Amino acid sequence: MAAALLDHAGAAGSDDDALMEAEDERPRPWGESFSLWRATMAVFALAALAAAGYACLYGGGGAGAGAAWRLLEAREEEEGEGRSGRRSFLLPLYPKPRRSGGDGVAKNLTAASPPTGNVFPTGLYYTTVSIGNPPRDYFLDVDTGSDITWVQCDTPCRSCAKGAHPSYRPAQSNIVPASDPLCDRVQRNPNECNYDINYADRSSSKGAYVRDNMQLIGKDSERENIDIVFGCGYDQRGVLLDTLENTDGMLGLGSRAISLPTQLASRGIISNVFGHCMMTDPSGGGYLFLGGDYIPRWGMTWVPVRNGPADNIRRSQLQQVNHGDQQLNVEGKLTQVIFDSGSTYAYFPHEEYTNLVAVLKGASPRFVQDDSDNTLPFCMKADFSVRSVDHVKHFFKPLSLQFEKRFFFSRTFNIRPEHYLTISDKGNVCLRVFDGTTIGYDSVIIIGDAFLRGKLIAYDNDENQIGWIDSDCTQPSKQSRIPFFLRRVLHNQLL
Repeated sequence: MAAALLDHAGAAGSDDDALMEAEDERPRPWGESFSLWRATMAVFALAALAAAGYACLYGGGGAGAGAAWRLLEAREEEEGEGRSGRRSFLLPLYPKPRRSGGDGVAKNLTAASPPTGNVFPTGLYYTTVSIGNPPRDYFLDVDTGSDITWVQCDTPCRSCAKGAHPSYRPAQSNIVPASDPLCDRVQRNPNECNYDINYADRSSSKGAYVRDNMQLIGKDSERENIDIVFGCGYDQRGVLLDTLENTDGMLGLGSRAISLPTQLASRGIISNVFGHCMMTDPSGGGYLFLGGDYIPRWGMTWVPVRNGPADNIRRSQLQQVNHGDQQLNVEGKLTQVIFDSGSTYAYFPHEEYTNLVAVLKGASPRFVQDDSDNTLPFCMKADFSVRSVDHVKHFFKPLSLQFEKRFFFSRTFNIRPEHYLTISDKGNVCLRVFDGTTIGYDSVIIIGDAFLRGKLIAYDNDENQIGWIDSDCTQPSKQSRIPFFLRRVLHNQLL
């Protein structure tokens, strides 16, 4: 979750202190007059020449193309095995049970306060991990906005929920001593190795760090036991106690040393890259990957990220927010974006939020605001019966987050109406975007997992960038490093 993390090092600073300075505009090497059409044609021409060159180089019909194909595949396999033994792992994603009608919308949410129940600190998806020896399964919420992985722990527990499984019980040998190098890196107290994490909704978890086996699924579905340091949570407070009825803890995927991806990367097990892919259908699941083998080599849109100095959360610089062709933010005012799988919905700065509400009010005379519906802060009643978002999505425009162009290519994250709207139990159309000032984020856009469906999202900590591409998220597959146009040419030569 996009949370202000409070640990033993001290309280996180204000959001305004975490603002990044705008980067200098890069010069365009081909001049302002170079058209997008001519540039695109040039790229395709270069691709065709490259494909033809390879075909000629390995010419001779099927035999030559076959030799080229075998050579490229062998080189690709050698590169994959030669990255210091790095590999990738897959974890399944499952949708949480819905508490009420609509797309997981909790009941009785007032417009005067941020929603509780399933917005913070957990999202709509969880994964299964096996911990210990013998291994036992635990359900963990997937959170890209925090660093600490923790499970409810019976040591004994001061304040815990029932959980999906019996609480984890560590042996004395599992307790991480204060002298451990990793403990020294994540806190300043020299006498203990504990954690204390606070989330944006003022929920919290406290506990001790332990080290135990975690089973991860690798190549050919083989399970591999890896020692991981994680939190043994014996004191949970706030909304966490409600959300832990269906799960057992949190899977922290941030960028600090204690996060799961960074632990694996620091030992050379994976490249410091991970990502997730959630199906468009809310009842569907998806997958989470650790390592870079499942990221498409072609077609990804990448934007640079920096970590906030106070909360260490990945942020990207945004230039414009649109609903259709209507701009929601002030021209020239830069805003930051946090992609956060630990949040369910989205939070906009006050100005962008109020402008979006105004635009939706004027989208069609067939909708009027219904203040009696407290499902979400802004709901509209239609003059016809509404059974699903599919019946009304054509009345509204997509939301688009526009980042700085790279050369002549635009970089836009699009959010379809069926992702930012939901239907309440009253049959009203409700907005799943909230005013960020309710949680202290007035200059940051937070994008939760309901807005990330139908896309593969990758977090590259090695290159400090986040990328995305549309995907049905049904079947993960390792990606080839051979360009698609070259693979097609050589494949056609073999037919």
